[in-house]
Formats: sequence, C-alpha cells, structure tokens
Amino acid sequence: MRVAKTDRVKAASTLFKLLGAGVVAGLIVALIALPGVGSAGMTARDAANNFDDMDSQLKTTPPSEKTVMYDGSGKQVATFFDKYRESVRLDQVAPIMRTAMVDIEDSRFYEHGALDLKGTIRALASNVESEQTQGGSTLTQQYVKNLLVDSAKTDAEYREATAPTVGRKLRELRYALDIEQRLSKDQILEGYMNVAYFSAGAYGVQAASKRYFSVPASKLNLGQAALLAGITQNPTAYDPIRNPKDARKRRDVVLYRMAQLGHISKAKADEEAAKPIQLNRTDPVGGCESSKAPYFCEYVKYDMLNILSDGKYWQLKPKQQQDVVNKLNRGGYTIRTTLDMADQNAVDKALRGTVAPGGNRVGAEAMVEPGTGKVRAIGLSKRFGPGKGRTTINLPADSHHGGGNGVSAGSTFKVFTLAAALNQGIPVSTTINSPQTTTVGGFQPCRYTGMYQGKKVEGSMLGGGSWTLSNAGDSEAGNFDLKTGTWHSVNTFYAHLEKRVGVCNAVKMAEKFGMTQGNGNPLLPIPSQVLGVNDIDMVHLAAAYAGFAARGKYCAPISVTEVVDPEGKKLDLPKQDCHQAVDQDVADKVNSILQGVLTKGTAAGRGLGRPAAGKTGTCEEFTCAVFAGFTPNLAAATSYWDFRGPWQYKVYGVYGAGIPGGMWQQSMRNALSGKPAPGFQTPTRDFGDTTRVPQVKGEKFAAAKAKLEGADLKVQVASGSVESDQPKGTVVSSSPDAGTEVPPGSTVIVYVSAGKKRGHGRGH
Repeated sequence: MRVAKTDRVKAASTLFKLLGAGVVAGLIVALIALPGVGSAGMTARDAANNFDDMDSQLKTTPPSEKTVMYDGSGKQVATFFDKYRESVRLDQVAPIMRTAMVDIEDSRFYEHGALDLKGTIRALASNVESEQTQGGSTLTQQYVKNLLVDSAKTDAEYREATAPTVGRKLRELRYALDIEQRLSKDQILEGYMNVAYFSAGAYGVQAASKRYFSVPASKLNLGQAALLAGITQNPTAYDPIRNPKDARKRRDVVLYRMAQLGHISKAKADEEAAKPIQLNRTDPVGGCESSKAPYFCEYVKYDMLNILSDGKYWQLKPKQQQDVVNKLNRGGYTIRTTLDMADQNAVDKALRGTVAPGGNRVGAEAMVEPGTGKVRAIGLSKRFGPGKGRTTINLPADSHHGGGNGVSAGSTFKVFTLAAALNQGIPVSTTINSPQTTTVGGFQPCRYTGMYQGKKVEGSMLGGGSWTLSNAGDSEAGNFDLKTGTWHSVNTFYAHLEKRVGVCNAVKMAEKFGMTQGNGNPLLPIPSQVLGVNDIDMVHLAAAYAGFAARGKYCAPISVTEVVDPEGKKLDLPKQDCHQAVDQDVADKVNSILQGVLTKGTAAGRGLGRPAAGKTGTCEEFTCAVFAGFTPNLAAATSYWDFRGPWQYKVYGVYGAGIPGGMWQQSMRNALSGKPAPGFQTPTRDFGDTTRVPQVKGEKFAAAKAKLEGADLKVQVASGSVESDQPKGTVVSSSPDAGTEVPPGSTVIVYVSAGKKRGHGRGH
C-alpha cells in the first residue's frame, strides 16, 4: 500500500521527537530532505557513526584573488587573474546588499548554528508536498562548499566538491560546525560574499558590482542588490547579460522576499519590480594585453613566475609550470615594479613613430638605470596581443622572459674587447694597420659548454684558427688606434686587437657585464663574436652598457622591487647580482672613447645635447641593426630587424646609426627631458692616450705654438719658409694634419708662410 505524503511528514516529525534536536537528528533530516542525497547509498546509522571521526578542520587555500602590478610611482598597470575577484570587508558592502543576500539565501542566518533544523524541516516539507525541491543548506554550508570548489585544482577535485552525495554533504556540515565555532556570523557572511560566484566571470560581490554596474559594492542600490543576491542560486540561469528575463524574475523574487520579511515595504518592492534591469558593464580584462606597458608587463610576469617557483620555473614540467601560473593568477599578490611610465611613453612614441606597427619589420628598445639595474621601460613597435599585425612574443627580451632568441649584437659587442684591451694595459695610442680585408690567424681556442650548431657540447675547445673578414666601407682602411678604430667601428682593426686581447678574455669581459645569448646559452667564444654574431636581447644589452655608465659597476636587470601577499607578508626576492666588472678608471676611459662615437664617429649627429656615449652595430649581412648608448643616469639599447626571420628577410641599407640610432636619440631625449645632465668622470690613470692635433692653420706662429703645447704636443718649425697667399708669419699647415690622433708629447712640424714671392715686373 502506498504511503501518503502527509504520512511521510508525520513520520519525519516522529523521528525528530525520538532523536531530539542533536547533531545526529540534523544529519538524518539532511539526508532525507536534501535532493539527490537520500539514495546515495549511505544510511543514517553510517552517517552518525562516521560523523565524529571526520576531520573538522577545513583545509583550503584562501579564495583566489587577482594579482595587481604597479609601476614605480604606485599606479596600477596590470592585473592577473583567472577568477575575477576583489575581496572587500563587510563594512565595504552596502547594507542593502547584505540584507538582500541574507534574506534570499538564509533568512534565519543570525539565529541558527551550522545546521538550521527549522529551515531543513521546512525544506523537507516543501520537497514532500511539491514536485520541486528546496535545498536545506545554510549560508555557512554554502560558504564551505564555495571554498571547496574554489580550491579545486583538478577536475577530479571539482567533481568531489560538487558531487550530490551523502559524503560531500556530511563533510560540508562537519566543516560548517567548526567554522561556526571559530568565526563570527559577520565574518562568515563576509567570506561568503567574497567567494560566491555571480556569473559572467565575477567572483565575489565587489567584482560583480563592478562587472554589472561599474560601481563598488558600497554604492549598490536596492534594485542592484536584489539582482546580485538572486544570481548565486544558479549563476548560469540568472546571468543578467545572457538571460535578462530570468534574471529579472529572480530579482523580483528577492525583492518580495525582502518585503515579506519586513526589510522593505511592499510598495517599494512593487516600485523596483516595475523597473527593467539596467546594466552599466565593465568587462574585466586581465593579463598584459590590457596593460599600457605590455612588454614590460610580460617581463615582470616571467620574473614573478620565477619568484613563485624559487627560481626553478624553467626546470619544471609543463603541468608544474601551470601550477605556478595559477598561483600568480589566484594568489592576490601586490607587485611593485621598476617601471617608469614617462620613460615607457618616450620609448613607445619613438618606436611607433619610426617603424610601422603593423609591418613585419620591428623596432625594439629597453631602458635600464645605471648603478641599480632597474628596468625602466621595454617596448616594441608592434602592438601586443593575438591577431593580425600583433605579437605575443616579447621580442625585446630573452627567451626566459617570453622573448625569442634575440638579434645579433653587431658592433655593439666591440665595447667588451675595448674594455678588455684597456684592462690589460694596451695603450690607447696603439696603432694597427687595418686594411679593407684581412686574415688574422693564431687565435687561441676557449673551453665551452653549451649549445653549438644545434648540439649540446661539454667542455669543447672553440674559437681557434684563423679568420678572414672585411670592413663595412672602403673608407675604413688605414692606421687606427683604440680611439679612431672605435669611433669608425673598423672591423679589421678590432679583429687584430681581439687577437692581442685573446678571444677568451674578450668573452669573459662580456660575461662580467651579464651577457649571454638570448636563448640563455653562454656566449660562443669564437673570433667573430667581436662583431656581434651572438644573438642577444635588448634588456641585457642595455644593462651591460648601464654598467659602463655606472663606472664599471654592473647590476643585473631587475623589474620587481617588492611582492606582498594578501596577508601583508613580503615575499623573499632573488638576491640581485651587482658587482664591479672593471675598475672605475677602465670604465671611465671606455666612456670617454664612446663619447667620440656620437661626435666624431659612426653616430655623429646622434647626440643628446648633454654628455652621452654610445656604439653603433650593423649586423652581419644586414640581418639587423643595433644601437646602444647611455648617459650617466640612463642607458638604452635599440634594434631593428624583420621579426619573421632576419636571415630570410634582411634589412639592406640600414645601419646602427640610422633607424636604431634615431629611435635611441628620440626616446632618450624625451625620457631625460627636465632631468639632471651630469657629466662623465675623467680617468685618473694614464692609458697611453692620444691627443688630437688642433687646427692652427692661419694663426700667428706664437698663437699656434701655444695651442699645440696646450695639447701636450711639441712644436718644431720646418726649415725654410713657405711661399703662400697667407700673410707672412702665419701657419700654412702642420704635420701631422689637424685632427690626427697622436700620442701625447709627439712632435708637430709647423710650416710658416713667407708671404708671396715678389715678382720682376717692368720699370716705371
């Protein structure tokens, strides 16, 4: 015989009287009343026996929270999240929102404990008398469930947290009992409102308020609060963007429930229910794509992944790497960075004003502060992101910061051989005959461990033998010293100088200034390294040149200055590498010589109107062009190439002083505008320097003699006077010619005019 529904209710009532109002009674009622649980295979006796043995401590990670990145001045520049959440205190939520949430979810929340027996019985009666079912979970139980769902890292964990089983409901209740003992009701409500899902990617009431209405949760009105409170029961069904009709019906249910409980009047509920849903959406966009400094942001992102994995990110397996990415996106960190938006804007303006953003050729630049290694800006002419004409590869950076393999360094690498030569005591006045084409033999090989020609080699000897090379232009031939050979970037001069320095020593000097290949491998110690055959990135090239600007103090580039977790605890950051790569005097002499590149050499005309130094670089077979330069307070490196592949798509006719030099000049002028213009230090050590023969043509001999002696030169008058159109007693010419670099103390022969020779014309 079929038992009537009323009989079942009576049976349940009788059961309550027998068992009392204890925990076991609550459990049995929950098992009977909650939909999808009663048939799960666990008996009430099993539940009662196992309940006390369950772990009562809820072990979950804090709710996922967005990570926020700030620039050096404290302005937000990016957010990272996979669940858009912004947790707030309960007093930062409008009172009407708190009321609406409690009224619709658990109106007796402040009156009962973890299990609401009265509410559960009501749900039971409703389920028995109706074809529809009501849940009997309290707001505290829902809070527990949301925490478990949010903490799920795998599909299996998610299924376990949402399974309609007795075991799951018992765990929730056991945890809820503990939470009710440890937290106040307001703390539980605050936690629930921050963890609950409000559809459309918004987690927590603050995110939902901004998502749908573009206001903080503290500014919500009655209609908005009722809409949000109604969503959490079924976020998919009541999504006001995709299902506005159903969302409105659910909002009205909330309004009339609030009126029923006496928290608003019936008239007020009618008034609000008559209004259509009005949204003012703010679509959350996370990651670097939405940042005003996307390439700098990408650099920071990978630094953060390294920080969060104790420096092991690139050694992890893909799944482990994803766990670290999740940690960044969900950890709620506050990241303070070295970004200077004024410098970044200067970089972006120079790059995109010079190179078409939608083309295949790209301009890249990085700025680094001397003495600290702080990366101030990273830019690319192309827009960041997916889609046509854009890229998600951080081309100015190395592969460990989301970049590629880099570009050839070109002649910017000559600076390290120059520094090595000066460090070894090779005089600046050392003169080397440098023909248009030359073959240099006898290079000593260097021991190398890394990738070479696509293979991993261990301790192989590379770089020995001979090398044949040519200069870039026909005029670059003759006798050059360390100054003039650098100013005019003479390849054959530097090949011979590298032979004297030693390839191994030149490469070690580059390594002291932090240089590696862009793919992370060590530099190839082969003779052609002096011409920049190693592929490098702009960030580390700028940092290396910043080391010279800081008088030989190299500091590895850093982008993150502080990371704070949601609890206010500062994370330990990697110890920065700052060291004296060369003596101050050596660096000062390098700087002195590189200043001449901007005034007398390959980059003449690229000055900044303040003390500055730099070096041009044209890559092998026009695969790219590079420029690196600095002032005492800022360094930058720029490059220009075809990002589809520099060897397949060359940039003929482009030199380091051209497009890269122009981008460097414009960005540096704008970045340094209004800032101090300190000068470089003069070295105190004697480097066997040269002095330039001053121009004395046309001057009286006494004045010419004083000028030459003032340049630390000796003066000798040529025997016999010279007939010329110049006035008698003035200088006609000198040997060596004006402008020639000679060692101090050299003798200059001066030719003095005897005036015009008197002719033998007719008599009077």
